[in-house]
Amino acid sequence: MHLRELRIENLRILANVDLALSPGWNVFVGANGAGKTSVLEAVFQLSHGRSFRSATRDALTRLGTAGHATFGRLVLGSGQERRIGLARVGGRLEARIDSDTVGIGTLVQTCAVVCFEPGSHELIHGAAEERRRYLDWGVFHVEHVFLREWRRYQRALKQRNVLVREGASDAAFEPWEIEMAASGEALTASRRRYLDALAAVIHPLLADLLGELGAPTLGFSAGWTSELTLAEALREGRARDRERGHTMRGPHRADWTIGFEKAPRREHLSRGQEKLCALAFMLAQARLHATATGDWPVLCFDDIASELDREHLRIVLQAARESGAQVLVSSTEVPDDIAAMDPPPRVFHVEQGVVNP
Repeated sequence: MHLRELRIENLRILANVDLALSPGWNVFVGANGAGKTSVLEAVFQLSHGRSFRSATRDALTRLGTAGHATFGRLVLGSGQERRIGLARVGGRLEARIDSDTVGIGTLVQTCAVVCFEPGSHELIHGAAEERRRYLDWGVFHVEHVFLREWRRYQRALKQRNVLVREGASDAAFEPWEIEMAASGEALTASRRRYLDALAAVIHPLLADLLGELGAPTLGFSAGWTSELTLAEALREGRARDRERGHTMRGPHRADWTIGFEKAPRREHLSRGQEKLCALAFMLAQARLHATATGDWPVLCFDDIASELDREHLRIVLQAARESGAQVLVSSTEVPDDIAAMDPPPRVFHVEQGVVNP
């Protein structure tokens, strides 16, 4: 898939941007703070419903305006064209496909974008929530029933947490725990299947980028002890949950880990190694998406030339080029390896929120 056109309104310092993109490589160059990262941020929003830089959606809106919006003309691998959009209006998000208002989940299912940016190392070093989000985005695109089970679980979890805070009787917990157990076991099985598939794809990428660390190992924690079913874990944890005021066990506490023969814990990795590891996972997720759907997602690289040394940059750019995917890159200048490509990339100059070919 690729974006043929992109229009951005009032997002950060971008007031009104209207671009015709290449289905191949697109490079946005400009000084720091010029707004080039915001272009990638807008594209990422179309696939995730959020920014990769800020958890607060209101922070994306340009100062002095009431909301922001991103619209795109998306060409799928089948050749079908869809008009997609996401707008922040009146404090809430509105998603559209063609002329229809749709749920965020439908938009995310239609448009797939993966992104590497300077904060991507948090996937390895940061909180478990970031790794669950990465995992669930991937599962959602290959198992369409996953979103239904995830929503079902979240509703039951919310109700159980109300009972926990109210100190309700054991009998009141039972119907919600039955619902949590059924949906939670289903979504956990989906996560396991995805992680197993990811392992086969990630290993050669890690060998190219971090071969000096030896063989990698992926681990998964479901969010409760493996000796118990989820239903048993919820029943056993009621007393402690009442003390803590929330549900301590379940898929909402799941996590996964990456370790290497010579660096078994993530704490053993340097910041540079964390970034390379996160980059491998981003490329692996894109490749797995292409295998499962037959369509490569859009690849975004924010300021990659300053994040990687020359040899690792060459490896990553080669992998991206071989994919045939649409690629969007931001940089202070066009990296030599990209400038030398044939056909050449489409280059845009960004200055003070204005983007010109």
